[in-house]
Amino acid sequence: MTKTFTGEFDKFLNKLKNGENFAFNRFSDGEFFMLQNQHLVLAENYFITGDRSMPGHYPKEEQKEFVPGVHKEQHKRLIKAFRFRKKGHYKGICAREDVGKDNHQWLLDIHGPGDDEHLTFANLLINANYKRYVDEMLPLYKERDVIYVVNESADLNGLPFKVKKDFRIGSNCIVNNIHTIDEVMEYLDKVNAKDYLILCSASALSNYIIHEGYNKFENNTFIDVGSNLSPYLGEKIQGWKVNRGYLTSYWLNSGSPYGDRVDYWHDDPNTPQQSSTPILA
Repeated sequence: MTKTFTGEFDKFLNKLKNGENFAFNRFSDGEFFMLQNQHLVLAENYFITGDRSMPGHYPKEEQKEFVPGVHKEQHKRLIKAFRFRKKGHYKGICAREDVGKDNHQWLLDIHGPGDDEHLTFANLLINANYKRYVDEMLPLYKERDVIYVVNESADLNGLPFKVKKDFRIGSNCIVNNIHTIDEVMEYLDKVNAKDYLILCSASALSNYIIHEGYNKFENNTFIDVGSNLSPYLGEKIQGWKVNRGYLTSYWLNSGSPYGDRVDYWHDDPNTPQQSSTPILA
């Protein structure tokens, strides 16, 4: 049965409502380039993806660099996380209209045959689902003990829920904060965590933490929230105002089309015309 953007959101919303633990491990456009072992740079005034370089603006909290052949450990960890299969571990993958038909199929091939049940949309908690995320899912976070892996500049006082323990990461955390993986695992073990909610806003580092965390501590819920909490994180987190159309649409009434953007599953006949080039949001 074809997955739908709203139907998949309902599925995970109900899991939270029912206290069913799971992992949502999000492999978006940046992770797509890393999985393909392509050069990736987000810098202050430009970005590089593979052999393409274009102007762009990325504040410090969003800057990163992945260099094939140099960051071999990171690539190995990401491939392992993407291929990991376990009941309750769901992988969000890029839509065809973002990366193109061939690249989307490449992701499905890397995942391997079967277990379509544990694949979902990378954009599940953003774009057209974001209003529902704020209205319906965020309030459920108040009911859990929350751990948050988040940028060192974030101010957590504006969040609509309490954070029991935070782990801070810096610029290019996919390279510079590998040690955070062990720190999170050690904490979960120390407190004998059960039914905790572990949120991650740490680029591909989120993928590593969620993979290893859910593998060892399946009685907890892990969610890659990406940038969707950025407007709550204070004045030092500003990149979302430039690079996140779905957030500016909701919070600033910018009129960005991403505010209404709906993703389609790969076997949905209503899927729009695909892009031939991945879009780095």
